[in-house]
Amino acid sequence: MSTLATRAPAINPLGPLKLWWPILLGLLVLYVPTYWMLAHGLWNSEEQAHGPIVLIVALFLIWQQRAVFLADAGTPTRVEAAAGWTVLIVGLLAYALGRSQDILLFEVGSQIPVILGVLLITLGRHAARALWFALFFLLFMIPLPGFLVDAATGPLKQYISVIAEQALYAAGYPIARSGVTLTVGPYQLLVADACSGLHSMFSLSAMGLLYLYLMQRTSVARNLIIMAAILPIAFFANVVRVMVLILVTYHLGDEAGQGFLHGFAGIMLFVVGLLFLFLLDGLLGFVLPDRPRAKAKA
Repeated sequence: MSTLATRAPAINPLGPLKLWWPILLGLLVLYVPTYWMLAHGLWNSEEQAHGPIVLIVALFLIWQQRAVFLADAGTPTRVEAAAGWTVLIVGLLAYALGRSQDILLFEVGSQIPVILGVLLITLGRHAARALWFALFFLLFMIPLPGFLVDAATGPLKQYISVIAEQALYAAGYPIARSGVTLTVGPYQLLVADACSGLHSMFSLSAMGLLYLYLMQRTSVARNLIIMAAILPIAFFANVVRVMVLILVTYHLGDEAGQGFLHGFAGIMLFVVGLLFLFLLDGLLGFVLPDRPRAKAKA
């Protein structure tokens, strides 16, 4: 006697994504013009060159959590939906204000509450919790406000000039300083706004926090120490960059100091900062090792 096997209906794993196509289309309509404007403007500057990297990393982090969108999570509670609509409306108002008045702080920054509001309305707080770091990381794509840049640039340039002068003078170089202008041998070098290191500190902070998130350290003290060390490491890495440019100018001439090596020193600044961060993390591992993670019960 033969039996007939009944074939189970095929399940489309991408079925839950049908809900997201209109939402994704709406987000593209809102923010593709913004990204296009940034790609042909602000992202071409040295200060904001990290913008596209931040966007790509954030998209990758969202892709890593794609199971959140495929799972059947049920209906969000009324509180979650109400909070989501509130956050979404605030984000859309910020976008409208930023887009109409050409305020990038609001236009670019609005994508965080807009996406967060959509997540709360459709999936609830568990989705927002799963994607919290990706949304937080988008903060580093927002251009720093002009008043903050102006307030921080002057003191940073002054400190960098003083430290570079004293270190090179102690090493025996004929260097003198007047404000943020350094005279070394026959050359005069101005520590410009781009050499203040503010944007480098901003970029290195993004990479440092991303590193901590990916490493998933269980030692709270270790994480806090590394977070507190990010800005000092970025500052002193920028001091090293300025000192290298002064030495290149002194030994090889002004053209060498302002040419290819000037841009290359900026890349080395970033590499040196990350290496110091990795070294600190490794040293802290001997003192503050990670605790074993608790195994989930079956």
